[in-house]
Parts: sequence; structure tokens; C-alpha cells
Amino acid sequence: MYAGRDMTELSMMAKADWKDEELTFFHHSLQQMVPYLNSEGLTIHREIIEEIENRGGIRH
Repeated sequence: MYAGRDMTELSMMAKADWKDEELTFFHHSLQQMVPYLNSEGLTIHREIIEEIENRGGIRH
């Protein structure tokens, strides 16, 4: 179960400052809601994906 910072706190930070676990958790959460996201949500999800790619992908 995820026990990190919530989206309210993270939204005030650059994606580059997010921990890997935070990127992974919110990517997974937003990925499941893509059909229901508005343009702002889609932008946040895209930024998360870009940051994951910049870091070389998700490590398990």
C-alpha cells in the first residue's frame, strides 16, 4: 500500500523531485482513470510518464 506524499503536496513540486514510488503509484492510478480525466488530469499524467521515461523507466 502507498504511504507517501499525497497529490496536493506533490502538485506543488517539480516531477523531477518526486520519488520513484510516487511516480509509479500515481502513474498506475491515473492510467486506470484515463477515460475519465479532463485536460488537466491528462497533462499531469503525461508529465508523470515523461519523468518516468527521463529516469529510464520503472524499476521493479
